[in-house]
Amino acid sequence: MSTQQFQVQGMTCGHCEKAVQAAIRQVDPQAEVRIDRASNLVEVQSTQDREKLAEAIREEGYTVA
Repeated sequence: MSTQQFQVQGMTCGHCEKAVQAAIRQVDPQAEVRIDRASNLVEVQSTQDREKLAEAIREEGYTVA
């Protein structure tokens, strides 16, 4: 399991955080997700490929830098 960080634009509320968490957990139900909305940072501990996780976030409508 590795820790990956994503800069995610567009998270403005708690609902946004939950949507991002749900998207990540669809790819990896065991993922540990920490979100710092103030700095647009999403930290994920997962065994999944970084690009798969980023794509899941993008599919929710957020921009991954």
